[in-house]
Amino acid sequence: MVDTLKIESNPISRRDSFNIRDTHTRNLKPFNSGDIKILLLENISQKAVDILKKAGYQVEHHAKALDKETLIEKIKDVHAVGIRSKTKLTEEVLSHANKLLTIGCFCIGTNQVNLNYAASRGICVFNSPFSNSRSVAELVIAEIILLSRQLGDRSREMHDGVWNKVSKGCYEIRGKTLGIVGYGHIGTQLGVLAESLGMHVIWYDILPLMSIGMSRSAESLNEVLSEADFVSLHVPETPETKNMIGETELSIMKKGSYLINASRGTVVDIDALAAALSSGHIAGAAVDVYPKEPLANGPGFESPLRNCPNTLLTPHIGGSTEEAQRMIGIEVATAITKFIDSGASVNAVNFPQCDLRDIPSTDLTTLRIVNVHHNVPGVLKQINNILADYNVNKQISDSKGDVAYFMADVTVNDQNEINTIYEQITEMNESIITRVLF
Repeated sequence: MVDTLKIESNPISRRDSFNIRDTHTRNLKPFNSGDIKILLLENISQKAVDILKKAGYQVEHHAKALDKETLIEKIKDVHAVGIRSKTKLTEEVLSHANKLLTIGCFCIGTNQVNLNYAASRGICVFNSPFSNSRSVAELVIAEIILLSRQLGDRSREMHDGVWNKVSKGCYEIRGKTLGIVGYGHIGTQLGVLAESLGMHVIWYDILPLMSIGMSRSAESLNEVLSEADFVSLHVPETPETKNMIGETELSIMKKGSYLINASRGTVVDIDALAAALSSGHIAGAAVDVYPKEPLANGPGFESPLRNCPNTLLTPHIGGSTEEAQRMIGIEVATAITKFIDSGASVNAVNFPQCDLRDIPSTDLTTLRIVNVHHNVPGVLKQINNILADYNVNKQISDSKGDVAYFMADVTVNDQNEINTIYEQITEMNESIITRVLF
């Protein structure tokens, strides 16, 4: 008995037509997907574990980061590794990763990975730039209120048995100005939340962006610093942002203003901030990130900010909510699965971004060739010469820096043809990694 498919024609809009996906497509897999090994560190969400196990992979899950020696030993035999912010994937570590295909950063930042070296080895890196935006924005709103009422100090005094009911230096946030430095996904959400509480919002970004709500853009960082009652930082870690808030910038801020840093630990000169807090020029600060952070929970945290007045110190928990970690787990684990199974590199951080439409489920003779190679002239000519005797259904190629990525769906007749294509592409001098997906 042959199954038949009844197709009904329903009128749809042109916009909706782009969102219709053929459900009768073939799910691609590496030929030996059961041998794919995944190493997850730093207590990554169980949802990510479930997604990767459902894909058929072997998953090793650790609650904490590993020391360098153990990490080097573990990474030798895995095809993908998932980390958060504590694990450092340096050139030294990655040089031992002979089977590694992809890295999942289950967080926003990727500065803990040597991205250029990973790309040179054909290792695709993914992150989650959006999923924890709401969690960070909500934390900042809470800190604005806590700082304006000196609640951190009052709570500590009560725990020490001291009753200190005061109103001097305590304010409502309604009508105050919030200055946002870095108007990306977190910055825009923070601005919307702040306006809903009656705050005025001014922001600065190096890119020309559209203001959301009643917020307005500033022409310079100094304009934000000089006008804002609260300054909140939301910038990446780059050479340009290192110590972007130092003694000079703190002196430009209004006397009695507040500084919040939930971005990267290198953005603020911690010693200069401690001095500004002790002098009273800065009325309070909330810091969630630090230049050097402990690798594990427990005692031993040291900072000049400890015991500074009206200073909230938190252990890099801006995105540490159940909701954010679940969404991050879904986003990054799905990206890892798609890259391993179908070669899709869309939204990669360090890699050319390529994808091909799915292969119909009825097509059982087409396989997908994916190849990472050095971005030099003549490589595509070599690949196309190799594929010249076969029916190439579709192909795509893109490059980023010194690395290029090629994908092609090719019709073959038998295993010998598969082996021939694989061996010839792999043997190219410029080839870094070649994979066959079926």
